[in-house]
Formats: sequence, structure tokens, C-alpha cells
Amino acid sequence: MLKIAIILGSTRPNRVGESVASWVLDAARKRSDAEFALVDLAEIDLPMLDEGVPPSLGQYANQHTKDWAAIVAAYDAFIFVVPEYNHSISGALKNALDFVYGEWNNKVAGFVGYGSVGGARAVEHLRLVMAELQVATVRAQVGLSLFTDFENFSEFKPIARHEQELNGVIDQVIAWGGALKTLRG
Repeated sequence: MLKIAIILGSTRPNRVGESVASWVLDAARKRSDAEFALVDLAEIDLPMLDEGVPPSLGQYANQHTKDWAAIVAAYDAFIFVVPEYNHSISGALKNALDFVYGEWNNKVAGFVGYGSVGGARAVEHLRLVMAELQVATVRAQVGLSLFTDFENFSEFKPIARHEQELNGVIDQVIAWGGALKTLRG
């Protein structure tokens, strides 16, 4: 059975991403075709990239990097819950992605973005980063607007159609995840 990590890409205090990630995890756990777990970057607590050797070489010196590498390696696929900050992803998420390399390769990712325009620009930026990490990305995505899916920009209340969109993301991540698992052997 595929193991899929739902990665919460915000570490800000009072972040709305926690409620979004919980919504994704709750929907995912209604399914029986994969195993799902939440990976919260705030709990991982990586420092700014402090490895002396490029991650593509896989020669990790620091224990926090080795621990993060083991977490990433344990999953077949990812669903990123990604905020949009200044037309891009959060610095914490970019930092976490940059720490390791081979552990991401030949896997798949789906996206649930949130922000003033549904996190669309952050997701598009994240797709470019995923390509360099050799992570395939699925077409389906969820875009949550701070104006229509949050009350007072803080209380998450998604409109009904987003649940169907989320299931589309999960369906594609599972399909591609199974195919790519054979590539990894």
C-alpha cells in the first residue's frame, strides 16, 4: 500500500494551514487505498540549510538532515498544503525541499494551495522546484481563497466543491504513486 505524506508547508504562528492540513488528512483517511500521515514542517524544525555538500551527493553530515532524509524516503508520494507568500512558497518549505535530493526522486506530488488567489502562484512555483527534484506533479489541484474559504481570513470554511477537487488530487496522486513505485523498484 502506498504511503502518502501530507506536508504542511507553513511554520508561521497562528497559521491557517493547520486547519487546511487537518481537512486534507480527514478526507484522505476516509479512503482505504493508501496510508496517509501528516508531516508538519513546524515540528520538523530544520535550521537554514547547513550542509556543506550539495544534497544531490547524498552525503549528509548533520543528524537533523539524516532524520529529514529518512522521513522523506519513507513516503511514496506527497500532498503539499502550501501557502502563498509574495507570489511563492514559504521559505520554510523551500528550505526543507533543498535539504535532501535523492529521497524525493521518482515520486509524485499533489497540491492544496491557499492564499489571496487560491495559492495558485505558489503551486506553480512549487511545480518548478518539484521538477528539479525529479518529482512528478499531478494536474488536479485545490485552490483555497482567503476571501471565500476562510471567515475573517482565519477560520477555515471551504466551499463544498473543494472536497470533490481534493478527492481528484488524491486519486491522481495514488495512481501516479503506484506507477512510480515500480520505477523505484
